[in-house]
Amino acid sequence: MIPCGDIHHLRLTVTDVRRSREFYTGLLGFQVAVESPPPGDPAEAETFKVLFGGVVMMRGNLILGLRPTAPSGDRFDPDRVGLDHLSFGVASRDDLEQAVALFDENGVPHGEITTLGGFGIDVLPFEDPDGVQLELTAPTPQG
Repeated sequence: MIPCGDIHHLRLTVTDVRRSREFYTGLLGFQVAVESPPPGDPAEAETFKVLFGGVVMMRGNLILGLRPTAPSGDRFDPDRVGLDHLSFGVASRDDLEQAVALFDENGVPHGEITTLGGFGIDVLPFEDPDGVQLELTAPTPQG
């Protein structure tokens, strides 16, 4: 058996790196760690081999990359092989409720906060600009 640990990083393929960068930094609090150089920069070709013209961001110990290689107009499909959804943990149901207000202010499609009693969590599903299915997950309040 391989002694795997926590997820080190993940990378999402996106259609518009600027739009997705703003979504993940502006709404979810990721900070840009490394960005591709602008077109014409001497380092562009070498950096492309790693970043594919994208950006790498961090939040806590999670590294999230955005790779802008999807064709314009392409949309995420959770019913195809690959990622179904990605869930980010938050501290409390209050955080979920605040997220609903923020998503409504910013026109972010989202579902309702749902309690999954068997798992002891409350979840708020939402989508990124390419339709990637995301969730915020909080422990269900004890009471």
